[in-house]
Amino acid sequence: MKKDLKLTLPLHLQRGSNAETAAEKYLINQGLHSIKRNYRCKAGEIDLLMLDTETLVFIEVRYRSNPFFGSPAESITPQKILRLRKTAEHFLQTFNRYEHYYKRFDVIAISAQSAKSEIIWIKDAF
Repeated sequence: MKKDLKLTLPLHLQRGSNAETAAEKYLINQGLHSIKRNYRCKAGEIDLLMLDTETLVFIEVRYRSNPFFGSPAESITPQKILRLRKTAEHFLQTFNRYEHYYKRFDVIAISAQSAKSEIIWIKDAF
């Protein structure tokens, strides 16, 4: 008889998923509309795709529980930016109905240094 295997994500992936959920709820409360979460292709992944009126927003969510290695926003490298841009190009080629929208790359930086997480929204980050 097989035992039921309970699949659980590693803690860092659980925290990342929770941060994405918090970011999505925050942006919806700011008036954005969710299109897709975790869009993946060979080039990389975009955490959130949302509409801000006539602007398609590609959103990178960064979470840090400890500021020792820098802020969440500081953790975005030039290589990561390149992967995000290539992934955005792939998305636009795949879903050409969004090509007439303005485009923007935002960052949601979440720091959890206290009991309450701080969310910082950086519009047009790069």
